[in-house]
Amino acid sequence: MAVPLLENATWERMVRAVEKVRERCDRATKALDAGGVAYAVIGGNAVANWVATVDEGAVRNTRDVDILIRRADLEAAKAAMTAAGFVFDNAYGVDFFLDGPGGKPSEGVHLLYAAEKVKETDPVPAPDIGEAERAPAFRVLALEALVRMKLVAYRDKDRTHIRDLIGVGLLDPTWVARYPAELAARLQAIFDTPGG
Repeated sequence: MAVPLLENATWERMVRAVEKVRERCDRATKALDAGGVAYAVIGGNAVANWVATVDEGAVRNTRDVDILIRRADLEAAKAAMTAAGFVFDNAYGVDFFLDGPGGKPSEGVHLLYAAEKVKETDPVPAPDIGEAERAPAFRVLALEALVRMKLVAYRDKDRTHIRDLIGVGLLDPTWVARYPAELAARLQAIFDTPGG
């Protein structure tokens, strides 16, 4: 049975959306590498990187790119990213790069700053750049630090990302002891409710 044209077009748009995020991450990290800017990929792309080390079929897609840099390197990051066609912007206190002049903030490259709290109420600051390691395609936050960031944010998607890491065997209950009490309790709660 032939698939109607509309369904084919929808499928192609879905595939292209995933490819665009991967391409944006690749361009951004190559620009930062070329500019000598220390960084780490964080967020959904970092989780996808770690999950793919075990099971590429378990990788979950994400809509944007999140990068950790040192605030002292912001001007160097702006220069490197601008040279690659990105446009720096800020909205609601969040620094990010649009993918060109017509880019959408929701599909941009969002910045978080190393060793700083994202929100004043966060129990611990974001990791330092020293907690990053080289993955095949880019620098990525080390797994323990990435889980810490996910436990700090603790939104539904962060809990889902942690469940993805558990699901492929990268985390087990012994990990709870690695984190301070508040974060340990959050991780234990995820282990205690595997279905969400």
